[in-house]
Amino acid sequence: MMGLEVALWRAVAVYRGLALVYAAVVIAMNSGGYAHPAGGWAVLAAMSAWTAYAVHAFSDPRRRGWPLLAADLAVAAGCVLATAWVETAANIAAGRPTLPVSWVAAAVLSWAVAGGRRLGLTAALVLAAANLLVHAIAETSGGIGSTTFNGIVLLFLAGLVVGHVVRLAREAEARLARAVELESANRERDRLARGIHDSVLQVLAMVQRRGGELGGEAAELGRLAGEQEAALRALIGTAPAAPARAAGADADLRPLLTAHASTSVTVSTPATEVRLPAHAAREVAAAVAAALDNVRRHCGDAAHAWILLEDGADGVTVSVRDDGPGMPAGRLDEAAADGRLGVAQSVRGRVADLGGTVAIASAPGEGTEIEMTVPHRPDPRPGPRP
Repeated sequence: MMGLEVALWRAVAVYRGLALVYAAVVIAMNSGGYAHPAGGWAVLAAMSAWTAYAVHAFSDPRRRGWPLLAADLAVAAGCVLATAWVETAANIAAGRPTLPVSWVAAAVLSWAVAGGRRLGLTAALVLAAANLLVHAIAETSGGIGSTTFNGIVLLFLAGLVVGHVVRLAREAEARLARAVELESANRERDRLARGIHDSVLQVLAMVQRRGGELGGEAAELGRLAGEQEAALRALIGTAPAAPARAAGADADLRPLLTAHASTSVTVSTPATEVRLPAHAAREVAAAVAAALDNVRRHCGDAAHAWILLEDGADGVTVSVRDDGPGMPAGRLDEAAADGRLGVAQSVRGRVADLGGTVAIASAPGEGTEIEMTVPHRPDPRPGPRP
Protein backbone atom coordinates (compact mmCIF):
# COMPACT_ATOMS: atom_id res chain seq x y z
CA MET A 1 0.00 0.00 0.00
CA MET A 2 2.88 2.40 0.62
CA GLY A 3 3.74 2.74 -3.07
CA LEU A 4 0.16 3.63 -3.97
CA GLU A 5 -0.18 6.13 -1.12
CA VAL A 6 3.03 7.91 -2.06
CA ALA A 7 2.02 8.17 -5.72
CA LEU A 8 -1.43 9.57 -4.89
CA TRP A 9 -0.16 12.22 -2.49
CA ARG A 10 2.55 13.25 -4.92
CA ALA A 11 -0.11 13.70 -7.60
CA VAL A 12 -2.13 15.94 -5.27
CA ALA A 13 1.01 17.95 -4.47
CA VAL A 14 1.72 18.49 -8.18
CA TYR A 15 -1.87 19.60 -8.70
CA ARG A 16 -1.58 22.12 -5.86
CA GLY A 17 1.46 23.72 -7.45
CA LEU A 18 0.01 23.91 -10.96
CA ALA A 19 -3.36 25.21 -9.72
CA LEU A 20 -1.59 27.89 -7.68
CA VAL A 21 0.20 29.13 -10.80
CA TYR A 22 -3.13 29.32 -12.63
CA ALA A 23 -4.76 31.20 -9.75
CA ALA A 24 -1.86 33.67 -9.69
CA VAL A 25 -2.31 34.37 -13.41
CA VAL A 26 -6.06 34.94 -12.96
CA ILE A 27 -5.56 37.29 -9.99
CA ALA A 28 -2.87 39.25 -11.85
CA MET A 29 -5.15 39.68 -14.87
CA ASN A 30 -8.24 40.67 -12.85
CA SER A 31 -6.69 42.66 -9.98
CA GLY A 32 -7.35 46.00 -11.70
CA GLY A 33 -11.08 45.42 -11.50
CA TYR A 34 -11.20 44.28 -7.86
CA ALA A 35 -12.96 46.34 -5.20
CA HIS A 36 -9.92 45.73 -2.97
CA PRO A 37 -6.92 44.81 -5.18
CA ALA A 38 -4.59 44.43 -2.19
CA GLY A 39 -6.97 41.83 -0.83
CA GLY A 40 -6.51 39.75 -3.97
CA TRP A 41 -2.74 39.72 -3.52
CA ALA A 42 -3.18 38.91 0.18
CA VAL A 43 -5.32 35.89 -0.72
CA LEU A 44 -2.68 34.78 -3.25
CA ALA A 45 0.01 35.08 -0.56
CA ALA A 46 -2.08 32.96 1.81
CA MET A 47 -2.62 30.35 -0.90
CA SER A 48 1.11 30.25 -1.67
CA ALA A 49 2.06 29.84 1.99
CA TRP A 50 -0.52 27.11 2.54
CA THR A 51 0.54 25.29 -0.64
CA ALA A 52 4.14 25.13 0.56
CA TYR A 53 3.07 23.94 4.00
CA ALA A 54 0.48 21.44 2.76
CA VAL A 55 2.86 19.80 0.27
CA HIS A 56 5.37 19.27 3.07
CA ALA A 57 2.82 18.18 5.67
CA PHE A 58 0.93 15.70 3.49
CA SER A 59 4.22 14.06 2.48
CA ASP A 60 4.50 12.76 6.06
CA PRO A 61 2.06 9.83 6.61
CA ARG A 62 1.95 10.57 10.35
CA ARG A 63 0.42 14.02 9.75
CA ARG A 64 -2.36 13.03 7.32
CA GLY A 65 -5.01 13.04 10.03
CA TRP A 66 -8.17 14.99 10.67
CA PRO A 67 -6.46 18.19 11.90
CA LEU A 68 -4.52 18.64 8.67
CA LEU A 69 -7.46 17.67 6.44
CA ALA A 70 -9.78 20.05 8.31
CA ALA A 71 -7.26 22.88 8.07
CA ASP A 72 -6.81 22.24 4.35
CA LEU A 73 -10.55 22.48 3.75
CA ALA A 74 -10.90 25.54 5.98
CA VAL A 75 -8.17 27.44 4.09
CA ALA A 76 -9.76 26.56 0.75
CA ALA A 77 -13.22 27.67 1.94
CA GLY A 78 -11.76 30.88 3.41
CA CYS A 79 -10.10 31.79 0.12
CA VAL A 80 -13.40 31.25 -1.69
CA LEU A 81 -15.32 33.41 0.83
CA ALA A 82 -12.71 36.16 0.54
CA THR A 83 -13.94 36.68 -3.01
CA ALA A 84 -17.08 38.37 -1.64
CA TRP A 85 -14.91 41.12 -0.09
CA VAL A 86 -12.22 41.46 -2.77
CA GLU A 87 -14.45 41.32 -5.87
CA THR A 88 -17.17 43.75 -6.82
CA ALA A 89 -20.79 42.61 -6.70
CA ALA A 90 -21.09 43.28 -10.42
CA ASN A 91 -18.18 40.99 -11.27
CA ILE A 92 -19.57 38.24 -9.04
CA ALA A 93 -23.00 38.60 -10.65
CA ALA A 94 -21.35 38.50 -14.10
CA GLY A 95 -19.95 35.06 -13.29
CA ARG A 96 -16.28 35.89 -12.70
CA PRO A 97 -14.62 32.90 -10.95
CA THR A 98 -13.64 33.00 -7.29
CA LEU A 99 -10.13 34.14 -6.38
CA PRO A 100 -8.57 30.67 -5.90
CA VAL A 101 -10.43 29.23 -8.95
CA SER A 102 -9.49 25.51 -9.34
CA TRP A 103 -6.91 25.60 -6.52
CA VAL A 104 -9.61 24.71 -3.98
CA ALA A 105 -10.08 21.32 -5.67
CA ALA A 106 -6.80 20.21 -4.04
CA ALA A 107 -8.63 20.00 -0.72
CA VAL A 108 -11.31 17.78 -2.32
CA LEU A 109 -8.60 15.54 -3.78
CA SER A 110 -6.87 15.27 -0.40
CA TRP A 111 -10.09 14.24 1.31
CA ALA A 112 -10.86 11.73 -1.47
CA VAL A 113 -7.40 10.16 -1.26
CA ALA A 114 -7.60 9.99 2.52
CA GLY A 115 -11.09 8.54 2.81
CA GLY A 116 -12.56 7.63 -0.55
CA ARG A 117 -15.81 8.82 -2.13
CA ARG A 118 -17.62 9.82 1.05
CA LEU A 119 -14.94 12.19 2.29
CA GLY A 120 -14.36 13.52 -1.23
CA LEU A 121 -18.05 14.36 -1.64
CA THR A 122 -18.15 15.89 1.86
CA ALA A 123 -15.30 18.28 1.01
CA ALA A 124 -16.96 19.14 -2.30
CA LEU A 125 -20.21 19.93 -0.46
CA VAL A 126 -18.43 22.33 1.93
CA LEU A 127 -16.75 24.21 -0.89
CA ALA A 128 -19.98 24.28 -2.91
CA ALA A 129 -21.69 25.91 0.06
CA ALA A 130 -18.85 28.47 0.24
CA ASN A 131 -19.35 29.32 -3.45
CA LEU A 132 -23.09 29.83 -2.94
CA LEU A 133 -22.43 31.92 0.15
CA VAL A 134 -20.27 34.28 -1.90
CA HIS A 135 -23.26 35.05 -4.12
CA ALA A 136 -25.49 35.44 -1.07
CA ILE A 137 -23.11 37.93 0.54
CA ALA A 138 -22.76 39.88 -2.69
CA GLU A 139 -26.58 39.91 -3.00
CA THR A 140 -26.51 39.05 -6.68
CA SER A 141 -30.01 39.21 -8.11
CA GLY A 142 -29.48 36.91 -11.03
CA GLY A 143 -28.52 33.82 -9.01
CA ILE A 144 -25.38 31.82 -9.62
CA GLY A 145 -23.80 31.99 -13.04
CA SER A 146 -22.78 29.12 -15.29
CA THR A 147 -19.13 29.48 -14.25
CA THR A 148 -19.98 28.97 -10.58
CA PHE A 149 -22.36 26.12 -11.36
CA ASN A 150 -19.80 24.34 -13.52
CA GLY A 151 -17.16 24.77 -10.81
CA ILE A 152 -19.45 23.21 -8.21
CA VAL A 153 -20.23 20.27 -10.50
CA LEU A 154 -16.52 19.70 -11.16
CA LEU A 155 -15.82 19.67 -7.41
CA PHE A 156 -18.40 16.93 -6.86
CA LEU A 157 -17.11 14.95 -9.84
CA ALA A 158 -13.53 15.20 -8.54
CA GLY A 159 -14.55 13.97 -5.09
CA LEU A 160 -16.66 11.13 -6.51
CA VAL A 161 -14.35 9.90 -9.27
CA VAL A 162 -11.05 10.23 -7.43
CA GLY A 163 -12.48 8.66 -4.28
CA HIS A 164 -13.87 5.74 -6.30
CA VAL A 165 -10.60 5.21 -8.19
CA VAL A 166 -8.64 5.30 -4.95
CA ARG A 167 -10.88 2.64 -3.42
CA LEU A 168 -10.58 0.40 -6.48
CA ALA A 169 -6.80 0.85 -6.56
CA ARG A 170 -6.47 -0.06 -2.89
CA GLU A 171 -8.63 -3.16 -3.33
CA ALA A 172 -6.60 -4.23 -6.37
CA GLU A 173 -3.32 -3.74 -4.50
CA ALA A 174 -4.64 -5.74 -1.55
CA ARG A 175 -5.65 -8.60 -3.87
CA LEU A 176 -2.24 -8.51 -5.53
CA ALA A 177 -0.49 -8.62 -2.15
CA ARG A 178 -2.62 -11.61 -1.17
CA ALA A 179 -1.84 -13.40 -4.44
CA VAL A 180 1.91 -12.83 -3.93
CA GLU A 181 1.61 -14.12 -0.37
CA LEU A 182 -0.19 -17.28 -1.51
CA GLU A 183 2.38 -17.87 -4.26
CA SER A 184 5.21 -17.52 -1.76
CA ALA A 185 3.44 -19.90 0.62
CA ASN A 186 2.96 -22.49 -2.14
CA ARG A 187 6.59 -22.25 -3.18
CA GLU A 188 7.74 -22.71 0.42
CA ARG A 189 5.44 -25.70 0.81
CA ASP A 190 6.99 -27.28 -2.28
CA ARG A 191 10.49 -26.54 -1.00
CA LEU A 192 9.75 -28.16 2.34
CA ALA A 193 8.17 -31.13 0.59
CA ARG A 194 11.38 -31.68 -1.36
CA GLY A 195 13.48 -31.39 1.79
CA ILE A 196 11.27 -33.83 3.68
CA HIS A 197 11.41 -36.32 0.84
CA ASP A 198 15.19 -36.03 0.55
CA SER A 199 15.78 -36.73 4.23
CA VAL A 200 13.13 -37.75 6.72
CA LEU A 201 10.78 -39.63 4.40
CA GLN A 202 13.63 -41.62 2.89
CA VAL A 203 14.82 -42.72 6.33
CA LEU A 204 11.31 -43.67 7.44
CA ALA A 205 10.72 -45.61 4.22
CA MET A 206 13.98 -47.50 4.73
CA VAL A 207 13.08 -48.33 8.35
CA GLN A 208 9.66 -49.57 7.25
CA ARG A 209 11.15 -51.73 4.50
CA ARG A 210 13.93 -53.19 6.63
CA GLY A 211 11.58 -53.77 9.57
CA GLY A 212 9.28 -55.79 7.39
CA GLU A 213 12.20 -57.88 6.16
CA LEU A 214 13.55 -58.56 9.67
CA GLY A 215 10.19 -59.38 11.28
CA GLY A 216 9.50 -59.61 15.01
CA GLU A 217 9.85 -56.37 16.98
CA ALA A 218 11.54 -54.77 14.00
CA ALA A 219 8.34 -55.30 12.01
CA GLU A 220 6.39 -53.28 14.59
CA LEU A 221 9.04 -50.55 14.39
CA GLY A 222 8.67 -50.61 10.61
CA ARG A 223 4.90 -50.29 10.91
CA LEU A 224 5.24 -47.24 13.17
CA ALA A 225 7.75 -45.72 10.75
CA GLY A 226 5.26 -46.23 7.94
CA GLU A 227 2.55 -44.42 9.91
CA GLN A 228 4.87 -41.49 10.56
CA GLU A 229 5.82 -41.37 6.89
CA ALA A 230 2.13 -41.10 5.93
CA ALA A 231 1.57 -38.37 8.54
CA LEU A 232 4.51 -36.34 7.26
CA ARG A 233 3.25 -36.62 3.69
CA ALA A 234 -0.07 -35.17 4.84
CA LEU A 235 1.71 -32.28 6.59
CA ILE A 236 3.33 -31.28 3.31
CA GLY A 237 0.09 -29.43 2.55
CA THR A 238 0.88 -26.74 5.15
CA ALA A 239 2.35 -23.40 3.91
CA PRO A 240 4.59 -21.30 6.18
CA ALA A 241 6.16 -18.03 5.07
CA ALA A 242 8.71 -18.25 2.29
CA PRO A 243 12.31 -17.22 2.88
CA ALA A 244 14.31 -15.08 0.49
CA ARG A 245 16.31 -16.76 -2.25
CA ALA A 246 20.01 -16.08 -2.19
CA ALA A 247 21.60 -15.58 -5.56
CA GLY A 248 25.23 -16.34 -4.75
CA ALA A 249 28.21 -16.46 -7.09
CA ASP A 250 28.80 -18.86 -9.98
CA ALA A 251 29.93 -22.41 -9.26
CA ASP A 252 31.33 -25.29 -11.28
CA LEU A 253 28.71 -28.04 -11.49
CA ARG A 254 31.23 -30.82 -12.23
CA PRO A 255 32.58 -31.46 -8.70
CA LEU A 256 29.04 -31.50 -7.32
CA LEU A 257 28.19 -34.35 -9.67
CA THR A 258 31.46 -36.30 -9.53
CA ALA A 259 30.94 -36.56 -5.77
CA HIS A 260 28.31 -39.21 -6.58
CA ALA A 261 30.80 -41.40 -8.44
CA SER A 262 31.16 -44.94 -7.04
CA THR A 263 31.41 -48.54 -8.18
CA SER A 264 27.73 -48.40 -9.15
CA VAL A 265 27.58 -44.81 -10.44
CA THR A 266 29.57 -43.58 -13.44
CA VAL A 267 29.91 -39.83 -13.92
CA SER A 268 30.96 -38.25 -17.22
CA THR A 269 31.62 -34.49 -17.43
CA PRO A 270 33.31 -32.10 -19.89
CA ALA A 271 36.99 -31.31 -19.44
CA THR A 272 36.20 -27.61 -18.95
CA GLU A 273 34.19 -25.95 -16.22
CA VAL A 274 30.39 -25.98 -16.42
CA ARG A 275 29.34 -22.88 -14.50
CA LEU A 276 25.92 -21.99 -13.10
CA PRO A 277 24.80 -19.58 -10.39
CA ALA A 278 25.65 -21.22 -7.06
CA HIS A 279 22.04 -21.75 -5.99
CA ALA A 280 21.19 -23.25 -9.40
CA ALA A 281 24.18 -25.62 -9.25
CA ARG A 282 23.13 -26.81 -5.77
CA GLU A 283 19.55 -27.37 -6.90
CA VAL A 284 20.65 -29.38 -9.96
CA ALA A 285 22.98 -31.49 -7.80
CA ALA A 286 20.15 -32.11 -5.33
CA ALA A 287 17.85 -33.17 -8.17
CA VAL A 288 20.52 -35.63 -9.38
CA ALA A 289 20.87 -36.99 -5.84
CA ALA A 290 17.11 -37.51 -5.67
CA ALA A 291 17.18 -39.35 -9.00
CA LEU A 292 20.00 -41.63 -7.77
CA ASP A 293 18.06 -42.32 -4.58
CA ASN A 294 15.15 -43.50 -6.71
CA VAL A 295 17.50 -45.85 -8.53
CA ARG A 296 18.68 -47.38 -5.24
CA ARG A 297 15.16 -47.66 -3.85
CA HIS A 298 13.42 -49.11 -6.89
CA CYS A 299 16.20 -50.93 -8.75
CA GLY A 300 18.16 -52.49 -5.89
CA ASP A 301 21.81 -52.37 -4.86
CA ALA A 302 22.93 -54.26 -7.97
CA ALA A 303 21.67 -51.59 -10.38
CA HIS A 304 24.13 -49.34 -12.16
CA ALA A 305 23.59 -45.65 -12.96
CA TRP A 306 25.28 -43.29 -15.38
CA ILE A 307 25.41 -39.47 -15.01
CA LEU A 308 26.21 -37.43 -18.11
CA LEU A 309 26.82 -33.66 -17.94
CA GLU A 310 26.67 -31.58 -21.13
CA ASP A 311 27.16 -27.84 -21.59
CA GLY A 312 25.32 -26.61 -24.66
CA ALA A 313 24.48 -23.27 -26.20
CA ASP A 314 20.93 -23.30 -24.83
CA GLY A 315 21.77 -24.48 -21.33
CA VAL A 316 23.20 -27.24 -19.17
CA THR A 317 21.84 -30.78 -19.53
CA VAL A 318 22.30 -33.55 -16.96
CA SER A 319 21.14 -37.09 -17.71
CA VAL A 320 20.72 -39.83 -15.12
CA ARG A 321 20.26 -43.30 -16.67
CA ASP A 322 19.99 -46.68 -14.98
CA ASP A 323 19.82 -50.34 -16.07
CA GLY A 324 16.92 -51.19 -13.79
CA PRO A 325 13.60 -52.82 -14.66
CA GLY A 326 12.09 -49.56 -15.94
CA MET A 327 8.63 -48.17 -15.26
CA PRO A 328 5.27 -48.91 -16.83
CA ALA A 329 3.35 -46.02 -18.42
CA GLY A 330 1.52 -43.86 -15.88
CA ARG A 331 3.63 -44.99 -12.91
CA LEU A 332 4.79 -41.48 -12.02
CA ASP A 333 1.25 -40.08 -12.15
CA GLU A 334 0.05 -42.85 -9.83
CA ALA A 335 2.90 -42.14 -7.40
CA ALA A 336 2.08 -38.43 -7.30
CA ALA A 337 -1.61 -39.20 -6.73
CA ASP A 338 -0.65 -41.43 -3.78
CA GLY A 339 1.47 -38.66 -2.23
CA ARG A 340 4.85 -40.09 -3.25
CA LEU A 341 6.42 -36.90 -4.62
CA GLY A 342 10.04 -37.93 -5.14
CA VAL A 343 10.23 -37.19 -8.85
CA ALA A 344 7.49 -34.56 -8.89
CA GLN A 345 9.05 -32.40 -6.17
CA SER A 346 12.70 -33.34 -5.74
CA VAL A 347 13.45 -33.54 -9.47
CA ARG A 348 10.82 -31.77 -11.54
CA GLY A 349 10.06 -29.17 -8.89
CA ARG A 350 13.69 -28.12 -8.50
CA VAL A 351 14.34 -27.89 -12.22
CA ALA A 352 11.08 -26.03 -12.87
CA ASP A 353 12.03 -23.44 -10.25
CA LEU A 354 15.16 -22.77 -12.31
CA GLY A 355 13.14 -22.28 -15.49
CA GLY A 356 14.28 -25.64 -16.86
CA THR A 357 12.63 -28.79 -18.18
CA VAL A 358 12.68 -32.49 -17.30
CA ALA A 359 12.18 -35.35 -19.75
CA ILE A 360 11.73 -38.92 -18.49
CA ALA A 361 12.02 -41.94 -20.76
CA SER A 362 11.32 -45.43 -19.42
CA ALA A 363 9.85 -48.73 -20.41
CA PRO A 364 9.57 -52.11 -18.64
CA GLY A 365 12.86 -53.98 -18.93
CA GLU A 366 14.75 -51.07 -20.50
CA GLY A 367 15.73 -48.93 -17.52
CA THR A 368 14.94 -45.27 -16.96
CA GLU A 369 16.57 -42.06 -18.15
CA ILE A 370 15.89 -38.64 -16.60
CA GLU A 371 17.15 -35.69 -18.63
CA MET A 372 17.25 -32.30 -16.87
CA THR A 373 17.96 -29.09 -18.78
CA VAL A 374 18.39 -25.66 -17.15
CA PRO A 375 19.40 -22.31 -18.72
CA HIS A 376 22.81 -20.84 -17.97
CA ARG A 377 21.12 -17.88 -16.25
CA PRO A 378 18.01 -19.26 -14.57
CA ASP A 379 15.07 -16.91 -14.25
CA PRO A 380 14.68 -16.06 -10.51
CA ARG A 381 10.90 -15.96 -10.88
CA PRO A 382 8.84 -19.08 -10.18
CA GLY A 383 8.95 -21.53 -13.04
CA PRO A 384 5.93 -23.55 -14.22
CA ARG A 385 4.97 -26.25 -11.78
CA PRO A 386 4.89 -29.83 -13.01
